[in-house]
Amino acid sequence: MRYTSWFVVVVAVFVTTLITANITAVKLVGIFGLVLPAGVVLFPVSYIVGDVLTEVYGYSAARRVIWLGFLCNLLAVAAIWAGGVLPAAPVWHAQGAYERILGYTPRLLGASFLAYLVGEFANSFVMARMKVLTEGRWLWSRTISSTVVGEGFDSLIFVSVAFAATIPAHALVAAIVSQWFFKSAYEIVATPLTYLIVGYLKRIEGLDVYDRDTRFNPLLIGK
Repeated sequence: MRYTSWFVVVVAVFVTTLITANITAVKLVGIFGLVLPAGVVLFPVSYIVGDVLTEVYGYSAARRVIWLGFLCNLLAVAAIWAGGVLPAAPVWHAQGAYERILGYTPRLLGASFLAYLVGEFANSFVMARMKVLTEGRWLWSRTISSTVVGEGFDSLIFVSVAFAATIPAHALVAAIVSQWFFKSAYEIVATPLTYLIVGYLKRIEGLDVYDRDTRFNPLLIGK
């Protein structure tokens, strides 16, 4: 496919929301009585953009962008790690703060990367398959269903891998459910905006891809 200016904008928003959400996730916030990482304010936007990518440009394009987001996030993590191990200048006394806020443990990184890949691909797959099954109708049903599935996998995998055996089982379940609920509700509230963006892009791009013959293997990046 040809990469238009609008496609590049959508990809840039996707990657930016992903990386920013991962960096801000270190802070815990209280929203509607729920204790959540601050990244949940922005991370669900990556799923909304993922819906837009799949709906307008198709699963194959979304697949390439998901892997691009993974590689960009890996690069950001590597750069942050390198900044941490470089010797601090004598006049700079915030090394501890840098490591506390921006440092990642291997377990958290593994949980984050695995949850991202499984969640985003599940979201895109459900979106693409439902579009064919509904013959392009009821966009709201696809965006909400795909997010419920994708964010469900994301929350389950991240919280389980990152915190299993370190916090009580009931707290683990509560963290999974609260993140899943908040992120899914976020998508529902954003549905009118999703409709506007999808409609505009379909008109301006002259695209409305149906993945009838698409191979959904996540590893087929070049297809």
